[in-house]
Amino acid sequence: MKNDIYKIAIVRLSALGDIINSAIVLQFIHSNYPNAKIDWITEEMFASVLKDHPLINKLHTINLKKFKKEKKLNILIETIRYLRSLGKYDKIIDMQGLIKSAIVTRVIGKESHGFDKNSTREPLAALFYKSSSNIAYESNVVKRNTFVISDALGFNIDDRMILNKKQIFPVTDNFSLSHDKKNILFVIGASWESKVYPKELIVKLCNKLQENAYIIWGNEEEKIRAEWIVQHSKFAEVAPKLSLNKLISYISHMDLVIGNDTGPTHMAWAQNIPSITLFGPTNQRMIYETATNIGIKSPSKVNILKIDKNDFSIKEIAVDTITTKAKELLYGL
Repeated sequence: MKNDIYKIAIVRLSALGDIINSAIVLQFIHSNYPNAKIDWITEEMFASVLKDHPLINKLHTINLKKFKKEKKLNILIETIRYLRSLGKYDKIIDMQGLIKSAIVTRVIGKESHGFDKNSTREPLAALFYKSSSNIAYESNVVKRNTFVISDALGFNIDDRMILNKKQIFPVTDNFSLSHDKKNILFVIGASWESKVYPKELIVKLCNKLQENAYIIWGNEEEKIRAEWIVQHSKFAEVAPKLSLNKLISYISHMDLVIGNDTGPTHMAWAQNIPSITLFGPTNQRMIYETATNIGIKSPSKVNILKIDKNDFSIKEIAVDTITTKAKELLYGL
């Protein structure tokens, strides 16, 4: 155990899936520095997923998205003033590696650490750090997240530790689900349309599996899509509207999660729930695959340094392929 670091700030502003994948580091920091206070700085819109996390001392939120949209100087000035008021940290670690997150890190204090110029899409970010870590940008995102933290704080996080992780988020709500069949949650939304598996194929998947299928949604467009799926499959039902906190608990009650490469699908891995992530314009680099958390990639090739948002090859993933993997995870076939 080490006791020479007492106050740590983690900067991970966005997005939802990245924050979920990043939060694994909290349990490892706590194991090595049990007396340290860990603060987290994030964008306001994603804060609820981290709210009341037992290993976070204080959650600090900023709204750079509002500044980008409104371009009002007073928003930026207030943000800088707020960051400077947070106090002194022994280590401030940027897990995002973008210029905006690097600036936030440096404004907070001098003891800043992040990815070096060869390890991020925005090499100029490295200019704002006092120290840095080198790991290929093409590396698995969870390994990148854990490495930049462990390198900054002087301990090791290996594959065995990641595979044996505890649930990342607390389960705060109980949901009464049917026990007559397996409960499968389908994640039908994503940040880009090309990451979305077609609703017609989800219907076929629900009808093949013939288990309880819950369709979650995050906006009205997704709700309409969910209702369409329910209209065409007697095995599906629309999930209730859920906050991020409740969504974590909801997912934690499932037997399997199937979905696009997006935040709620990553929650299944975070909570040690079996999952199948479907990839079109992105690839398995975005998840940490285990025996029960797997990815299925479309036939297209992906250049992660230049993602093609017009790659709609996800629709080429066969329903039978997903069905086979789902049955393996559900029944051990």
